[in-house]
Parts: sequence; C-alpha cells; structure tokens
Amino acid sequence: MIRLETILTPGRSQVNAPGGSKKKALEQIANLIHREVPDLAMQDVFEALVAREKLGSTGFGNGIAIPHCRLKGCQSPISALMHLEAPIDFDAIDGAPVDLLFVLLVPEAATDAHLELLRQIASMLDRKEVRDRLRSAPSSEALYKVVLDEQNGH
Repeated sequence: MIRLETILTPGRSQVNAPGGSKKKALEQIANLIHREVPDLAMQDVFEALVAREKLGSTGFGNGIAIPHCRLKGCQSPISALMHLEAPIDFDAIDGAPVDLLFVLLVPEAATDAHLELLRQIASMLDRKEVRDRLRSAPSSEALYKVVLDEQNGH
C-alpha cells in the first residue's frame, strides 16, 4: 500500500497560500508541484486539474477540497497540501468555502492503489481534529508533520 507521506513532501506543503479564487488556487498548486517536479509543466498540471473540476467540484465539505486527476508524464503519485490564507468558494457539496486543499496527481494508467490513496486522504480529512491541526499548523513543515503523524498513528 502506498503511504501518503511518501508522495507528499514538506516542499509541497504550504501554509498561508494566497487563494483568491478556485482558478488561482489551482494555479498555485500547479506552481508548487512544478517547482519540486520540474518534469511536470505548470500549465499541464493546471489544465488537468481545471478539466477535472469541470466534471464536478472536488470540494468535499467542511472546508476541504481534494483536487485530483490523471496526468500524462506523471510517473508515480504526487501529492501537495495547501492551507489558504482565506477560504475561497469551491462549489463544494455543502456550499462552504474551502481553505484546505489536498491534491493528488496520478499516472494516466491509474490503478486501484490510486483510488486507495484518495480514500486515505478523504478519511483522514474527515476527522475534525485532523482538520483543526492542519488549520493551526504555523509553518509548511508543521503542516507536513500533521500528515506524517496521522500516518504513523500519533
């Protein structure tokens, strides 16, 4: 089983990220990923995420969105995590604005393992104490550490 901390890095975790709009947040994510994985063009990541959102919002409720998509050129799953400085409208199912974005990019030939990752992310973010800890993380390192601790059962 793939574990979340193996596909997320402190460098792809960001606190106080500028939001503004759904489109701007997805642009930020694409930039964040491109900086750490230069092989993935920022524009490709951005367009793939936008195309996925057009099929239906990935806003899960409780201020959370899990933007995810298959991506050409992506060799293995890649994750990013952002806490926005201010919540934005994300067309979430409960209508609440979103301030936590947990992103998952998977190779084009996605498998059950990738669905399992999505399920892991969703069930982790389903717990109020986890969301509270993510929202109160003072730094990008601390944000990453919340996920690490969760994965290790702390």
